[in-house]
Amino acid sequence: MTIAAVSTPRAAGGIAVIRISGEDALGIAEKIFDGKRPTQMQGYTCAYGRITDGTEVIDDAVVTVFRAPHSYTGEDVCEISCHGGIYVSERILSLLYENGASPAAAGEFTERAFLNGKMDLTSAEAVMDMISAQGRAYLRKAENVKSGHLYRRIAGYRDRLVTLLGNISAWIDYPEEDIPGISDSEIISELSDIESGLSAISRSYYNSQLIRNGIDTVIIGKPNVGKSTLMNALAGCDRSIVTSVPGTTRDIIEESIRIGETVLRIADTAGIRDTEDIVENAGIERAIERAKRADLVIAVFDNSLPFTDEDEKICGVECEKRIACVNKSDEEGKFDESRLHGFDSVIHISAKNGDISELEKLLSGEFIETADEFLINERQKKCLDRAQACIAEARGSVGNITLDAINIVLDDALSALLELTGERVSDTVVSEVFSHFCVGK
Repeated sequence: MTIAAVSTPRAAGGIAVIRISGEDALGIAEKIFDGKRPTQMQGYTCAYGRITDGTEVIDDAVVTVFRAPHSYTGEDVCEISCHGGIYVSERILSLLYENGASPAAAGEFTERAFLNGKMDLTSAEAVMDMISAQGRAYLRKAENVKSGHLYRRIAGYRDRLVTLLGNISAWIDYPEEDIPGISDSEIISELSDIESGLSAISRSYYNSQLIRNGIDTVIIGKPNVGKSTLMNALAGCDRSIVTSVPGTTRDIIEESIRIGETVLRIADTAGIRDTEDIVENAGIERAIERAKRADLVIAVFDNSLPFTDEDEKICGVECEKRIACVNKSDEEGKFDESRLHGFDSVIHISAKNGDISELEKLLSGEFIETADEFLINERQKKCLDRAQACIAEARGSVGNITLDAINIVLDDALSALLELTGERVSDTVVSEVFSHFCVGK
């Protein structure tokens, strides 16, 4: 079946691209293209002409031909570049359907690339990561996966597992042959090393989520220390209400902010203090609970005031990463910094004067630089977890159960790795992966 779809966004623009892929791609394009015949064109060549519906000229266009197997999908592919705009592109797409093409499903072009061996499943998944990239770091890591970096890492451990399975099987199946045995200690050592390597890859899932979804960040502190002023300075607009009245912020105010290559999903919260106000107390409790679930807490302290019990309470809010910002650095210092404890960094800012460069510098590199060189999604993480669990079970059972039984467990581990790369994967999993793609890709 030959499929077609508009591969550019459905909006007005300078150019639109309609992609056709399949056995009849060039012949179908030829039916509506008045110019050089696509069926006679070499691969990687273009031709200028007009798109016509009978005698009616629809638009000027450039046709680009990619011949199988040297195309994105591995099939014959023809791309029509026309003037941008919804009506023009949709009209040309309708003509292609009238002449034998079928509408492409979500992600069907990339799915065909996977099924035709043009890329492994991890590389195919990285295509959507590249499309949704919001910064250089994200794009770089997605490109690493698309180029096969993750696949090669997994394939290395897969091959070692296959070799181990083969050695154990040969020793079991041909006991009378002159085949060197493999000791329990050798099996345990190899499984431990493979498990450790897979665990290192699996741990990158957390950093992948930070880069993909943004860092869940919460600003906490006493009233009037400058939390809302800092929120507005980071956002570059008046997102939070700023007054000299304690308790102005009573609920959580959230905003997505980009700082360098880092995207923060940042929340300004109610000032933490002792109060009889029921509504304000509810906001304070919500602020503390929200901070405990965050990836990053920015705790703001007032340089012009002494350290208090409320500051001590703020120091006790636990989180994955914590930064202490001593605000109002332009005022006389009365704050005792020596009592700050448990923070990853302590910096000085003046949010009111917009002097937050030290914080911005820290945030722009704090997470990105510690992240791994590739992205791991939830499906891949689950496959890694299954493989690790099987390997750990086999390693712990060496010497206690038969090698036949150990081989069965290790074969389950191998199946999990092969599912991760797409080398042994069900149609249901493949359909689920590509259902999240956009139509046209």
